[in-house]
Amino acid sequence: MTDAVCRSCAKPLAGRAGRAGRSSVYCSAACRQKAYRERQAAPVDTVRGLIEEVGRQVEALVPQPPSVFYSGVTDLAASVGRLRRIARVARDTAKVGSVTRADVTKGPGSPAPADEPTTADHDAPHPTTPRTSPDQGPRTRDSVTRDSGTDDSATRDSVTRPSVTRPSVTRPSATRTSVTQDSGPHAALGESDFAALVEPYRRELRVHCYRMAGSYDDAEDLVQETFLCAWRARDGFAGRAAVRTWLYRIATNACLDFQRRTARRPRRYEPLPGMNHGSAEPPARITWLQPYPDGDLPSADDQPDAVAVSRETMELVFLAAIQHLPPRQRAVLVLRDVLGLSAAETGEALEMTVASVNSALQRARPTLRDRLPRRRTEWTAEADAREREVLGRYMAAAESLDLAAFTDLLSEDIRLTMPPNPYWFVGRAALTEFLGISLDPASPLFLGHWRHLPARANGQLAAGGYVRRPGTTVYRAQVLDVLRIEGDRIVEITSFEPHLFPAFGLPLRLPADR
Repeated sequence: MTDAVCRSCAKPLAGRAGRAGRSSVYCSAACRQKAYRERQAAPVDTVRGLIEEVGRQVEALVPQPPSVFYSGVTDLAASVGRLRRIARVARDTAKVGSVTRADVTKGPGSPAPADEPTTADHDAPHPTTPRTSPDQGPRTRDSVTRDSGTDDSATRDSVTRPSVTRPSVTRPSATRTSVTQDSGPHAALGESDFAALVEPYRRELRVHCYRMAGSYDDAEDLVQETFLCAWRARDGFAGRAAVRTWLYRIATNACLDFQRRTARRPRRYEPLPGMNHGSAEPPARITWLQPYPDGDLPSADDQPDAVAVSRETMELVFLAAIQHLPPRQRAVLVLRDVLGLSAAETGEALEMTVASVNSALQRARPTLRDRLPRRRTEWTAEADAREREVLGRYMAAAESLDLAAFTDLLSEDIRLTMPPNPYWFVGRAALTEFLGISLDPASPLFLGHWRHLPARANGQLAAGGYVRRPGTTVYRAQVLDVLRIEGDRIVEITSFEPHLFPAFGLPLRLPADR
């Protein structure tokens, strides 16, 4: 298979001479939509078919010409990667097989189902799995808070929930139908088949959870929690809604439960003794904020008809701004303004009335506007050649320990933060004073020699920094700097710890002779 023809209709693709970026594999939006619908309409039993497809791709591999060989290996790697992810979900699902409603089919005389709360349940600790209803995914509010339209607060943590270790994750409902009488279409799925059903949605669900939580690590955990909750609730899913809608419902409520448990609130940075932070007001400190690798975003081929990934709603300035919203308002804003759901669909997902949804959205939008840059272009401009030139000069200045060249790149009101660390600087003078100490080989606080690799995070240019400390021979991962650039100046640097380097395709070490 070559990249010269459309994968859907086999017509020749238009040439890309002089054009940068990822090559298209479809000749038109119609073919992309057709391929998407075919993937979505594929039978549930796709594991065996995927294995057979891997076999066919292996047999079709030929080493010549190189372009054909490369394309074939790329397709094979994609198929093997999907198979690996499905196997991982199946493995994790099998681990919780003992808690998938084994009690609801017991006959008369059996103990009461564990999902009927007892007095002891009211004192159970807050679980990590949201409650579910037969068709609507997880429930996270009682009837009082559902229709009130008010925001989450610490007082709602007293809402009772079944323990996560009990066999069922559904609560009693007046409209609930016994699973033995009305099982959903996915009730009989095994672990592998269920994994094949939900795995295609992993990337977009991770992005959704990341927007809600602001943390890449937490988003990973919340997606896994979403899949496990969906597995437990699969026999109550009647199929009246799309699988994608059902999973988004579960994921959103898992995020709301997570935010109630953690009770995270942005705070202001505080001055550190003996350190010049600049004379401006301290910025907001969001200790849990983490970057998101651009390479992990869903492509248009994965979800061409969904407004789920737009650059401006992934940039750090947007992610930091929505962390100031109460959890319920944040969920409404993401579902309505980012995913494009209607007020009725949002209300169904969050168990809110349409009036409550509209009220929450009206309160969220002004708060968000107040915390975003005044000019929209400051956080939606594409990274053009000029910005890439600034990034190159930034990395070169650090590697040559050239403080003057480094200073020349900074705007007068440059801001540097280092979540989760307490260090912050506002203003060129304060930042260069701090950098001068660490970049000067004669200083007792000299950090070492630097190397950098370019990266992309949250739709912005970034640099992975490596340090070779005095007396050593290896450059070790030190920091990931995400830059916000206006014109030919850097206006904001957000520096993150290096444990996420592998997610960005960056090694944790570089040889000294690089």
